[in-house]
Amino acid sequence: MKFLDKKQDSVWWGHLHWLAVLEQQGSFTAAAAHLGVSKAAMSQRMSELERAVGTPLIQRTTRSVRLTELGQQLVEDTRDAFEQIAQTFVQAKDTAGEPRGLLRVTAPVALARQQLVQHLPEFLRAYPGVRIQLDLSDRITPLAAEGFDLAIRHVAAPPDTHVARVLCETQTILVASPDFVRQHGLPSQPSDLSELPCLSYPRPQASPSWTFESLNKRRANKREVVSVSGPLAANNSEALRDGALAGLGVAVLPDFSVQSALQQGQLVRLLPQWHAVGVFAPKIYAVRPYAPHVSRALRLLIDHLAAAFKPGFGSI
Repeated sequence: MKFLDKKQDSVWWGHLHWLAVLEQQGSFTAAAAHLGVSKAAMSQRMSELERAVGTPLIQRTTRSVRLTELGQQLVEDTRDAFEQIAQTFVQAKDTAGEPRGLLRVTAPVALARQQLVQHLPEFLRAYPGVRIQLDLSDRITPLAAEGFDLAIRHVAAPPDTHVARVLCETQTILVASPDFVRQHGLPSQPSDLSELPCLSYPRPQASPSWTFESLNKRRANKREVVSVSGPLAANNSEALRDGALAGLGVAVLPDFSVQSALQQGQLVRLLPQWHAVGVFAPKIYAVRPYAPHVSRALRLLIDHLAAAFKPGFGSI
């Protein structure tokens, strides 16, 4: 659409933005408040725009304001351009200044308590303008709907609708306490576990079972499935680890949950030539909702966690 000529069209860009705000807010009073100007200034700008176009753009009544068909078309035709301008400005401001703002992060309870939290103080000291609100939950929540900026996920595969970055790979480890081993002996093969008390992560099935894959090259890809039972089942690896520490039974746990206890000799690894599969996921991801602009604070946090988690959880 042409108002006067190309040299003068740019004069009306601000007026068009105000028209879009008016359409969004629904009244001169609300639009003026949103823009931080007086109602009189708002009305004057819209009258100037209508005179420049040469036809009414706004239908005014005592109770409401509606745009004419042409006014609505102007708003629709310029909406994407103004949104792009706004995003570019925010991105430029974010890049130029110190990272700041609130980041809402969700993570599994055990992973957060045992590994994630220890890496946050260094980041927060480096960027004092950033605040982190941490939600600890083993429930998988929709990030955008719940208002989260980032999720740390221990899953087989992140959702295709989100942007994911691998933080590290993980192992699943079979463990028991030294006292338990002295009392019951070391199992020599997966089938021995059916005779031992085992601590399991409850799954939607009739009876718990663990699947093991041989790491011996001569028996490559050989699998054994063992039905297990025991005095404790819990949907939290930290609770299962504490049960194993107390000598209640054998537990299959992610390496990040048993790293410290193994290093201190509080737990012993069992069946090192066998790998438990299908119990816990093999990777940890940083997952964020898709967005055309990602704040500098969020990008820096993901980079920080990727560097911190990169070594994994030791050679266990």
